[in-house]
Amino acid sequence: MSNMNGAESLVRTLVASKVDVCFTNPGTSEMHFVAALDKVDGMRAILGLFEGAVTGMADGYGRMAEKPACTLLHLGPGLANGLANLHNAKRAQTPIVNIVGDHATYHAQYDAPLTSDIQGFARPVSGWIHSSPSPKTVAADGARAVQASMSAPGQIATLILPADTAWLESDGPAAALPINGPSPVSQVAIDTTAKALKSGKKAAIIIRGAALKKRGLIAAGRIAAATGARIMCDTFAPRVERGAGLVMVERIPYFAEQIVETFAAIEELILVCTKPPVSFFAYPGKASWCTPETAAIHYLAQGHEDGVQALEALADALGAPKDPIHVAPLKLSDLPKGKLDQFSAGAIIAHYLPEGAIISDEAATSGLGSAIATATAKPHDHLSLTGGAIGQGLPLATGAAVACPDRKVVCLHGDGGAMYTLQSLWTQAREKLDVVNIIFANNSYAILNIELMRVGAENPGPKALSMLDLHNPELNWVHLGQGMGVESVRVTTAEEFADAYVSALKAKGPRLIEVML
Repeated sequence: MSNMNGAESLVRTLVASKVDVCFTNPGTSEMHFVAALDKVDGMRAILGLFEGAVTGMADGYGRMAEKPACTLLHLGPGLANGLANLHNAKRAQTPIVNIVGDHATYHAQYDAPLTSDIQGFARPVSGWIHSSPSPKTVAADGARAVQASMSAPGQIATLILPADTAWLESDGPAAALPINGPSPVSQVAIDTTAKALKSGKKAAIIIRGAALKKRGLIAAGRIAAATGARIMCDTFAPRVERGAGLVMVERIPYFAEQIVETFAAIEELILVCTKPPVSFFAYPGKASWCTPETAAIHYLAQGHEDGVQALEALADALGAPKDPIHVAPLKLSDLPKGKLDQFSAGAIIAHYLPEGAIISDEAATSGLGSAIATATAKPHDHLSLTGGAIGQGLPLATGAAVACPDRKVVCLHGDGGAMYTLQSLWTQAREKLDVVNIIFANNSYAILNIELMRVGAENPGPKALSMLDLHNPELNWVHLGQGMGVESVRVTTAEEFADAYVSALKAKGPRLIEVML
C-alpha cells in the first residue's frame, strides 16, 4: 500500500503534470490538501484574501504561463465568490484547474449549513466538471482535469474533492496525460479564404488567441501587404503582443454604433479563432449584430484550431511578401507638463514602459490615453478585461507577475473596479511581486454614467446618479494600499506622476500610484 492519502496523491499528480502554482483561500474541507503541500516539493502555494482575487490571479497566470495554475476553494460559497473572475477567465479561454473541497461523501445526507450545489455553481464557467468518488481515483481525476484544462483553446476544469477522498488512503499519484493541442486548419478553409481575399473586395481579418503574438502578427501583416485587408482584434482580446517592431492591430471599438461604422464597408469578414462582432449590450434603436448583412463571413480557423499555422498558410497561398506592413515604430511621446489626465498619464506610462512589460488593463473610461500612447512604446504584452466583469485588473496583474517574475507588470485600473478585488494588493506585498498599480481616481463608475444616457433612461434624478458616484465618502487609495502593505502615493500633476512612476519602475516589488483625475 502507498501510505499516501488522496490529497497527497493529487498534489503529486498536479506537480507531475507541470501544475506548480496553487492560488488558494482554503477552509476546513481542504485541510488535507493544505497539509500535503508540505509533503510535496514543487508546488508554490499563494494565499488570496478573497476568492474573486484567487480566480483572477489564476487567469493572469494562465494567460502568461500558457499552462494552468490550480485554485483551491472552500465548498460552494468559496467557488461562488470566485465566479465573476472565472467568467472572465472562461471568456479568455484560460486554462485553470479549480479544486473545490466538499463535505465528506457520507456527510452530505445531513444537510449541514455549508452544503450546496457545487456542480450548479461550477457548470456555467467550467468546460469540464467531475467529483471524485473515491481516494483511489483522485490522482487519475486530477490528471484528467489538467488534460481537460489544456485542451485547445484552453478551458476551466473543476475537480470537486469530498473531504474523505482527500484523507483516506490512495494508490499513489497518477502520470501526466498527453495534451490535445490546437488542430491543423483544413486546406479547404485556406483556399476559400484566399479566394475571398483575391476578389479585391474590402476585407477585414479578426484575430484572437495565440495568433495575436509575434508569429501570427507577422503572418497577418504579410496578408495585409498582399491584399490590403484590415488586421483587427476583439475589443477585449485576452492577450496581445504590441509595441515597437510588432504588427499593429486595430481593436474593435466598444460602442455598438462605432462597431457598425467600423465594419460598414467590409464585404469579406475573415475570422481567426473568434466570432463576428456584436454589441456588448442591447440598446433601444441600435444594432446588436454589427456585421453588414451583405458581408460574407469566412472562418479561417475555429477556436480549437491553430490560428498561427492558418495565417502563415494563408500568407503563403496568397504569395504574400516576406515582410509585413503596419509594423509599429518606436515612437515615445514627449513628456507632458502640468495637467494630469488620462492622456498625459498615458504619454508618461508609454514613455518609460520597459521592454517586455506586461500591462493588465482595466482602466475603463480612463484607458484610451494609455492605449494610444503605448501602441508605439517598447514591445510589451497587453491583457484585457475579457468578460466585462469588473474587478479583474488587480488579480490579473498579480497572477501575471507570478508567471513572469523577471518582467515588470503595470496594472492600469479605474478606482470603482479596483474596489472589487483590492485584496490582491495584500498578496502582491506578501509575495513581493513586481507590480506597479496605477489607480485612475475619478470617484465614479464613469462608464455607467455613459451607459445610463445610452440606454435611454429618461432624466435620471439624484437617487439614480448617486448609485454611480463614489464621493461621500471619497476613497483614499494611498491609505487602502498602505493598509495592504503596498507603498502608495497620490499624484495630482504630470510631473508628480512621472516621478512616482519612474521610482516605481526602478524598485522591485509592488507599488501603488493614485492618479487624481
